[in-house]
This record gives sequence, C-alpha cells and structure tokens, in this order.
Amino acid sequence: MELYYPLVLDGATGTELQKRGYDGSVSAEAWVLEHPEVIHDLDDAYIKAGSDIVYSPTFGANPIKLEENGIFNQTADFNRRLVETAKEGISGRCLIAGDISPTGKFLAPLGDLAFEELVDLYTEQAKGLEAAGVDLYVIETIMTVPEARAALLAVRSVSDKPVLVSFTTDANGKTLTGTDATAALVIMQGMGVDAFGLNCSVGPDDMLTQIRRLREYATVPLAAKPNAGLPIVEDGKIVYKLTAEELAGFVPAFAEAGVMLFGGCCGTTPEHVKAIREALEGVPMVKPAPAAHLAGKVVCATEKQVFVLDPGIRVSEVLTCDAGLEDRIDEAMDGAAPVIAIEIKSRDDLDEFGACQYAINKPLCLVCEDADLLERALRLYQGRALYAGGLPDEALAPLARKYGLIY
Repeated sequence: MELYYPLVLDGATGTELQKRGYDGSVSAEAWVLEHPEVIHDLDDAYIKAGSDIVYSPTFGANPIKLEENGIFNQTADFNRRLVETAKEGISGRCLIAGDISPTGKFLAPLGDLAFEELVDLYTEQAKGLEAAGVDLYVIETIMTVPEARAALLAVRSVSDKPVLVSFTTDANGKTLTGTDATAALVIMQGMGVDAFGLNCSVGPDDMLTQIRRLREYATVPLAAKPNAGLPIVEDGKIVYKLTAEELAGFVPAFAEAGVMLFGGCCGTTPEHVKAIREALEGVPMVKPAPAAHLAGKVVCATEKQVFVLDPGIRVSEVLTCDAGLEDRIDEAMDGAAPVIAIEIKSRDDLDEFGACQYAINKPLCLVCEDADLLERALRLYQGRALYAGGLPDEALAPLARKYGLIY
C-alpha cells in the first residue's frame, strides 16, 4: 500500500476519552471494549473533522502494560478485538493505523530486559493488529531507540504495510534516555520506515524547531503531532490552552520544514484537526531533501548521536571480542580514530559485544565474515553501523534494508 501526502492524522485519544467518562480505574483498552460507542463517537468526530488516518485504541495494549492492568495471555486477541471495534465505527471512511507504544522497560544497563525479549513482546501485539486488518502501523510516543527498533522488527515480521515511527522528546530534541531526535531518525529511516516524526511532550513551537533539525537528515516524510501546548493545572485539573486556530497557524511552517503528516496529541480535539485540515488548503508540500552539506557523506549513528563521515574511512585498529572489551572500547573512545571497529568471529563474541555495545559513543564498524553472525550483531547494536569485510553484496544488501547497515 502506498501513502499519498499530505495526510491528516487524528488528535488526542486519552484526553478525549476522559471527557467521555473514562476515569482511569481500569485500563483504557479494557474500558473501550466495554464502551464501544465512545470510540465510535470519537473516531466519527475526527473523520468528520478531516482525518485521513485514525489510530487504533491499542496504545497500552502491549503485553507489559496489559499485565500491569491484570490482563494476562490475551495480547493478540485484545488487539484484534480493539481494532475490530474501532473499524465497526469507521466503516471504511478512513485508514486505521495499528497503534504501538512503549512498554516502559529498558535494556541493560538501565534495565534487565533482553532485546529479543522486547521483539517477542511487540510481535505478540503486532500479530493481533495484523489479524484485525489495520491499514498501516504507527509506533508512537517512543522514548528509546531499542523499543523503536524492536517494535519495527516485530511489525516487519508479520506485515509489509507502511510504518510511521514517532518519538517524543523535550524542547531540546532529546529523549528521556538522551537520544537526539536526529539519531533516532537516521537509525529508523535506515531500517526502512515509511515516515518519521515527533509527537507529545511539547507544543508546536518547540516541535517545529526540532522538525527543522530533522529535515537536514530526512529522506522520508516527516510527521508532527504536538500537544495543544504545555499542560497547566487549573482547579486541580490538567488543561491544555492552545486553541485550534493557534495550532493551525503552525501548519505552513511545518510543511515548509518537510512535514507531510499532520495531527495533534494530548489536549487536541476534533476542532484542532478541522483547523489543521483547513489550514492545509493550498499549502505546498516540501519533499524530504537532506542538507547540501551531507551530499556524498556517510551518515551513521550511535543510539544517542548522529555522525557525518567522509566516504572511504579506513579502519586502523580492530577490537576483538574477548575479555576486557569494555575497557578497550573506553580506551578507543579517547583515541583519535574516527570509528570503532569490532570483529565478530563467533557466538561467544556476540555475548561480549552485546554486553558492551551501549558504551560505544563513536561510529561503529563491524568486521565479520559470517552473514548470520553479522545479522545477530546488528540486532544487538542499537545504532546504525558500518561494515568492513569480504561478504558479498547478496549477503549484505538484505542487512542494509533491514538494519540500515552501511557498506
């Protein structure tokens, strides 16, 4: 399925459900299944306001979040039922995106979850969304690269439909764990996402600043789904003050910065979506085009930071994955070499590499002569890596498409 731009997304779900009676005493997903008329009413309002795409009510329907709400061993079925419930009200009037959100869990050293466990968790959810027939996927409000990568790999294992990945950052473009939005973009578009964007956390003014930074690196359409300004407390309640007209006033600037998918997050309403739709009339779309200074350069990233390299950089020293790798990585970080090269020769090497990859804060070059081991290393590494070695193009090309490997 091909997407045609511009596209208008929906607005907030959580704050709108609260207006319609949801009190937080149970999971929002369970509540929606008990009150299907509410999601029908909300989606109908967004469609009439001009949404081309609405998100399925599955934001918290991953296994971790469901179990926190006492719902066990029902992930795929829960997601299927939620999508089918929403589709009953949509009646084919717009596209529905399978909504996937953070689990809230972290990989080592911040947490104790293994990356493949994270992939498995998201695969359970993706299977339910695919079974229900979503038109595309949105992986949203993401705060860590591992969750985005795991969710994307999970979706790609069950579907070839379009995927939008959307991170949430502070006003400086940094996630909760310190990833710069530009690094997230470079990693995700290397892995083949169809669009990349930002949502939640900030209002349109701060988000516009970060979208302009993203456009310098973007080769895919950008998406903007800001909050209705920053929340404030009035009479003991959280409120959002940005009006529909104020949000719509940012549409031309967002479009000029490369945004092709427009919507709203917390505090936005069908009125905000209607104003966005009206503001788009006659506004030209600006296709993704990386900045001129990147022409001919190699753009890679660690989990936290983007790096722009000259082509043909030579590897001067290759680190082997034996005892003390982390100490040698630390030493290499202080050295003059522009990249860190690490050789993978065995499955034991993968264990050592996986335990240390988080410490790499320079561009990584993987040296490997075994395609299976190389793919396993790419799954462990949470950035976008370079390659040096003798593997043929037919072995490397699939890894470039799936993981963004640069060779």
